[in-house]
Amino acid sequence: TSPVPDQMVRAAAAVDSGAGVLFVVKNYTGDVLNFDMAAELAEDEGIQVAKVLVNDDVAVTDSLYTAGRRGTGATLFVEKIAGAAAQEGRPLEQVESLARRVNDSSRSFGFALSAVTTPAKGTPTFDLPAGELELGIGIHGEPGRERRPMMTSGEIAEAAVDAVLTDLAPRNPVLVLVNGMGATPLLELYGFNAEVQRILRGRGVAVARTLVGNYVTSLDMAGASVTLCEIDEELLGLWDAPVSTPGLRWGM
Repeated sequence: TSPVPDQMVRAAAAVDSGAGVLFVVKNYTGDVLNFDMAAELAEDEGIQVAKVLVNDDVAVTDSLYTAGRRGTGATLFVEKIAGAAAQEGRPLEQVESLARRVNDSSRSFGFALSAVTTPAKGTPTFDLPAGELELGIGIHGEPGRERRPMMTSGEIAEAAVDAVLTDLAPRNPVLVLVNGMGATPLLELYGFNAEVQRILRGRGVAVARTLVGNYVTSLDMAGASVTLCEIDEELLGLWDAPVSTPGLRWGM
């Protein structure tokens, strides 16, 4: 579930340096409502707040949890690039604008090979029989586009890349994120990435950078997602900027 507004306000106050705070919000109803309330409370305390909504998932237009597209893997691109801009000391308005550009230039599609088990429920949140997979799954285990008999890695990659490119149609190089849902081994993710790269080459899509790993996960769900972000020199420079966090570390 979403953090509550009071938690968000405390976090905003902790990181505010006087230049304002950017809320990066995945498009889920509870998150949107709570972050909107938190922004109002933070501004009452004198903290300037901007907000960007991440809604990159092309699998479904609306779901049980959202009004509009869900926020998924593009969250990582938004956070890294906006964070690099903030690290440079750019004003909040510029950081917000960059974050929106990244979101608008990103599309994602995911799939599940098993269900997620949330701690509160203690059992799988949906039934996915052996030998089947769910295409277009959300990061919380939300339903996808369709359920199919098990496919090869190459067939799954074709379906995912097709869905993304149908919506994005990039003319410039892209960032690629092959993201595990939490329980897919890295070996399998890298094998899946090889299929994604093969398909992108075949479609004439230039790849500037690739990231493979478990970043925007669904606890113990087996599966993965593909995110593409069309970039220019400015966005690529901010992506390449040094970073040292538990999740990302390069250039330091």
